[in-house]
Amino acid sequence: MDINFKNLTLPDIVAMQPYFEKCNWRLSDYSAAFKLMWQKHFSLDFAYVNGCVVFREYYQGRTYFHYPMELEEGQSEGAIDGIEAYCRERNIRIHYTCVPREKMDCMIERYGMEMRITNHRRWRDYLYNAEDFKLYGGKKFSGQRNHVNKFKKQYPQYKFITLSGDDIARMCDFLKKFESRQLAKGTVMAREELEGVYELLPHIDDLKLKVGALEVDGEIIALSIGERCGEQLIIHVEKALTQYEGAYPTMAQEFAKHYAADGVVYINREDDSGDPGLRKSKLQYNPVRLVDKFDVFPRRAIERVNHIPVFVTERLTIKEITDINSLEFYRLEYDMERNKYWGYNWREHYKGEPTPEFFMQGIREDFEKREEMPMGIFLGKRLIGEVVLHNFGYRNDCEVGVRLLPEYEGNGYAKEAVLGAMNYAFFDLNIETVLAKCYKQNLRSRSMLLAAGMRPNGEDETYFYFRKTAAM
Repeated sequence: MDINFKNLTLPDIVAMQPYFEKCNWRLSDYSAAFKLMWQKHFSLDFAYVNGCVVFREYYQGRTYFHYPMELEEGQSEGAIDGIEAYCRERNIRIHYTCVPREKMDCMIERYGMEMRITNHRRWRDYLYNAEDFKLYGGKKFSGQRNHVNKFKKQYPQYKFITLSGDDIARMCDFLKKFESRQLAKGTVMAREELEGVYELLPHIDDLKLKVGALEVDGEIIALSIGERCGEQLIIHVEKALTQYEGAYPTMAQEFAKHYAADGVVYINREDDSGDPGLRKSKLQYNPVRLVDKFDVFPRRAIERVNHIPVFVTERLTIKEITDINSLEFYRLEYDMERNKYWGYNWREHYKGEPTPEFFMQGIREDFEKREEMPMGIFLGKRLIGEVVLHNFGYRNDCEVGVRLLPEYEGNGYAKEAVLGAMNYAFFDLNIETVLAKCYKQNLRSRSMLLAAGMRPNGEDETYFYFRKTAAM
């Protein structure tokens, strides 16, 4: 599937506002300001797929996809179809990140339990009742009340003020004073977070963000920036000068009183990134829950296979190709006439004259990476060709391909090997659908696939496509 991912920019984020405003997963990751603040550090790209916004990020050498954000119920299923097709065509392993709990049933229904799931504690968002922050009522908030009362007593002249894009210079002046404390943590995350705040400031009005500050004697001593998404108010920035004791709880309360209105039920104060001090502080505000963020790694059938299988058909044995067979395999790989319809030309990737060891290393690496299962077709002890299960998908499907040495063509061996490979796929790997394709000029291959029981499944300018299920 042709999905056109492109780098995320401010105009793109602004255009996505209806998606962010509607999103009610209670995750800070699906918000406009979060995307802008962390775009550089996570190399965020995006695309519109089936009416949804799909984000793709690169993090620590892996490609991750965020769960599709939809405007209408049911659009995300088609978007995931698109992600799967996109990854399959490019041989990309699918990893989903920040999947909300509300969508885990969809993941399980789609992939069964053939997936690895993680839910790291340090990335879970802290969710609070908005009314608790407005009141700090009851025994469990006595500490916050005491700090607020002490702050108000010591600084009775304080003011809570709202700010806009016109006040960037004042906000920057405050952040300069705050910087030394933030950077003293000595962590990459602390530095990147502060860089993200500076990145955010010029675009406060563009993103319709809520900004408030505490002011003492005309000087900003605390700053908070939030965003409305669904029924939650997400706090992206909350900074205070700690020499003003009680500034943090006072800032949090005043911000909630002013902005947590008109249907805001929850306040989301994001994750703690594994920072012990931050974790302790966030827990002291009595969250109603920590919001799960699941990473989902669907597994394909080939990832359950530890070694190349051995199975026998009426005349053939299908098994691993070893160094003993390297000369025959070299002849199969090297012959351009044999491989013009194979779909892969090693000459495009290798300069010079290859050796048998080069081709043997190639098929070993293909299986080690679980990209395909290359299996030798043996007539007695002699290697006569190769049958391959490859292009494994995430819906229990794969593709089959076959090629023979020229002197063994015309005897039905290709059909027999394909049938054997499909039976192995259906009954040992529990594959539900086996696919195949052949070049339109390759009429012999087309006839063989039909004879093996495969059904036509469309065509384009280049290929005829086929499919078969165990029930066919």
